[in-house]
Amino acid sequence: MVKVMPESVKRAIELIGLFVLGTIVVVGNTIIMPLLMAFFFSLVLLPVFRFFKKIRVPEVVAVFLPILLLTIVVVLIIWLFSSQLGALLDDFPQIQRTVAKHLDDLSIWISRSFGYSPAEQVKFINEQSKKLFSSLGGVLSGAAGSLSGIIIFIGLLPIYIYFIILYRNLFLKFLLMWFKKDEYQNVEEIVRQTEKMIKSYLVGLLIQITYIIVLLGGTLWLFGIRNALLIGIIFAFLNLIPYLGALIGNILSVLLTLASSESLLDVLIVLGAITAVQFLDNNILMPRIVGSQVKINPLVSIVGIIVGGVMAGLSGMFLAMPVLSILKIMFDRTENYKQWGVLLGDERPVKSELQI
Repeated sequence: MVKVMPESVKRAIELIGLFVLGTIVVVGNTIIMPLLMAFFFSLVLLPVFRFFKKIRVPEVVAVFLPILLLTIVVVLIIWLFSSQLGALLDDFPQIQRTVAKHLDDLSIWISRSFGYSPAEQVKFINEQSKKLFSSLGGVLSGAAGSLSGIIIFIGLLPIYIYFIILYRNLFLKFLLMWFKKDEYQNVEEIVRQTEKMIKSYLVGLLIQITYIIVLLGGTLWLFGIRNALLIGIIFAFLNLIPYLGALIGNILSVLLTLASSESLLDVLIVLGAITAVQFLDNNILMPRIVGSQVKINPLVSIVGIIVGGVMAGLSGMFLAMPVLSILKIMFDRTENYKQWGVLLGDERPVKSELQI
C-alpha cells in the first residue's frame, strides 16, 4: 500500500528545492547566467535561422548568420552610446562650471536654512572624502572583477547561442525523455508557449528601446536640452528593468541635466518628457507590442527583480521577468504546482472563501 505524502511535507520539499536552486544560481552564476541569456536569445534568433534554412543555406552557416546580425546590432548600440558619451566629455569644462554653480547655490541654501557655515560644510566634505578614498581600493578591485566577468559573459554568449541552436533537437529529445509519452502534448505546449512568450518579450524590448530613444531624445532635443540623445539612451536601457529601472533613470536624467544646465526649468522639462513617454509606453505602445500573454503581478515582479539582482547582478535583474514568466507557464500546466501559478499571476479573485 502506497502512502500519500502529507501536503505539509510536499510544501516543505518544494521550499527546500527552491533554496537549493537559489544556492546553485548564486554559486554558479558566472556559468548559468550566460547560458540562460544565450537560451533566450536563441529563441529570438530561431525564426531567422529557419528562414536561412528554408532558402537552403547550409545549417552551420544558417546558425552563424543570425548571431552575426545580433552582433552587428549590439555593436551599433555600443557605438551610439559611446559617441554620445564622448560628446558629453567634450563639454566637461562647461559641466565643471555648472556643477560648481549648483554646489555654491546649495551651500548658500544649507547655510541659510540650517546654520552651517561654508567652512563647516567643507570640513564635513573633507572628512567624508577621506572615508571614501579609504575604501576606494576595494571598490576598484571589485570593479575590475566585474569588468572581467562582463568580458567573459560577452565572449561566451555567441558561442553558447551557436551550439544551442545547432543542437536544439538534441536538447528537446533530452527533455522529452524525462516524461511519459502521454505527457508529450503538454510538454510540447509548454515549449511552444515559452518560445512564443520569450520572442514576444525580447523583440518587444528591442522595439521599446528604439521608440523611447526616438521619442524622449527627440522631445528633449526640440526643447533644446543638452545631451538629449544620451538621456534618451540611458533611460531606455534602464527602463528594461521593470519598476526599479525607471526610478533610477529619472534620477540619472535629472543629475545629467543639472550637470549641463543652470536652469531648473530644464529639469522640469526632462521630468515632464519622461512622464509623457512613460505614459505612452505603459498604457498604449508596449501592451500593443508585447500583448498580454503572461501576466506577473507587480509584487512578485519587484521581489523577483531584487532577488535576481542579489543572486546574479544586473543580468539577474534583466532575466528575472522572463524566468518568472516561464515558471508561470509551467506551473499553470502542472497539476501539482497550480497554486504557485496563481501566486505569480495578476488575476485578483472577485470572491474568496476567506473574507479579509
